[in-house]
Amino acid sequence: MTTTARVQGATVWLTGLPSAGKTTIARILGDRLKAEGHRVEVLDGDEIRRFLSAGLGFSRADRNTNVQRIGLVSEVLARNGVLSVVPVIAPYADSREAVRKRHEASSTPYIEVHVATPVEVCSERDVKGLYAQQAAGRLTGLTGVDDPYEPPVDPSLVLPTQHQTPQESADAVYAVLAERGLV
Repeated sequence: MTTTARVQGATVWLTGLPSAGKTTIARILGDRLKAEGHRVEVLDGDEIRRFLSAGLGFSRADRNTNVQRIGLVSEVLARNGVLSVVPVIAPYADSREAVRKRHEASSTPYIEVHVATPVEVCSERDVKGLYAQQAAGRLTGLTGVDDPYEPPVDPSLVLPTQHQTPQESADAVYAVLAERGLV
């Protein structure tokens, strides 16, 4: 009988404003991890909203429900040896803390990364046109503009993406995974 060592999974939660660079960083990191042979899933917030959280709006309660659903899926994946990379705004500190506690309860590594791009830079990037829609009065409840974003108080890593490339940001996240013995 052959036994294989248990592969350690983890959740890497990338939180930040819309157009901060979360998904770009997650994809670069995910590609690198996959190329190295790791089991990886990128749980993109937009995809999750379309499928797992379809029907939820953007009230505080709905945003909390969305974050908790993603947190559950990520924790289950991570607990089972997958490196789960989660580029999700998760604007409220209490929602993120609940996800962290879920991971702690199962002794599953959780790394919170603040993609700390200033709103002015995010507005210039405006990947999905959300800031333009908000400025034109066609959108309300935009996180960081007319809806709150509570930055992490003690994240594992802060990425000032206005001062580094997406590759440099992904490399910094990878370095944290390496420091913790997760890659």
